[in-house]
Amino acid sequence: MSSTITARVQALGLPLEPAGGPAANYVSKVQVGDLLFVSGQVPRQGDKPVWLGRVGDTLSEEEGRQAARQAALGVLAHLADAVGDDLARVARVVRLGVFVACTPEFQRQSAVADGASDLMVEVLGEAGRHARTAVGVASLPRGVAVEVEAIIQIKP
Repeated sequence: MSSTITARVQALGLPLEPAGGPAANYVSKVQVGDLLFVSGQVPRQGDKPVWLGRVGDTLSEEEGRQAARQAALGVLAHLADAVGDDLARVARVVRLGVFVACTPEFQRQSAVADGASDLMVEVLGEAGRHARTAVGVASLPRGVAVEVEAIIQIKP
């Protein structure tokens, strides 16, 4: 089994793009003690946002899951950057916050958020299991369908 986050992601057939910078007046990640706080990540390819629209309107639940998975790759990119891509330094994902742009009638935000949660476990194993919040919202930055934020405990 690989000892880097990047290799684990690539073994799933996914790219791990370099961690992107903030889109406004904030920082992408902050470490306080052994906790790493990763700002909300949106699904992107390069600098372009992808998975635009609202779940239950222009996107299906399954497309929302894929958007959450793509956004979670951004979280993993920031984690890899923070720990020098060393998987052994990841103690556990403490919490994910998943925001789903959806119609008022859509009630399966948790199912959409599973796209991000499943990826954390696939890449990090037991350390990827976490507490989570999944919230439906009217809209998200850049018109994306999902945004994912994280709190991750890391080892020195």
